[in-house]
Amino acid sequence: MKALRIILMVVILLGASAVTAAAFRCGPHLVTTGDRKVKVLGACGLPTTKEIICPRKSGSCPAALEIWYYNCGDNDYIYALTFENGILKKEDTEGKGNGKSYCLGR
Repeated sequence: MKALRIILMVVILLGASAVTAAAFRCGPHLVTTGDRKVKVLGACGLPTTKEIICPRKSGSCPAALEIWYYNCGDNDYIYALTFENGILKKEDTEGKGNGKSYCLGR
């Protein structure tokens, strides 16, 4: 019975770490793929910098990709959140952060 409890606890902990690995934490808030820019902005504040990428070479850009970078400081990473049509599509790390943290709650 004790072994079953230990196995169950390990499974629960592994499942919890998988959930947090797929989300970007801003203080007490989590943002995940599928969230809108307004939710991310409310939870995380202004990004350190933004980049807009247009897949088309000329004309208007209806499906622009917008990448928001959050520099979370010396003891953390720089996170890149990619939006397409205002929806968070991808979360990546871009190496170690530097200097002061610009991430809410970090």
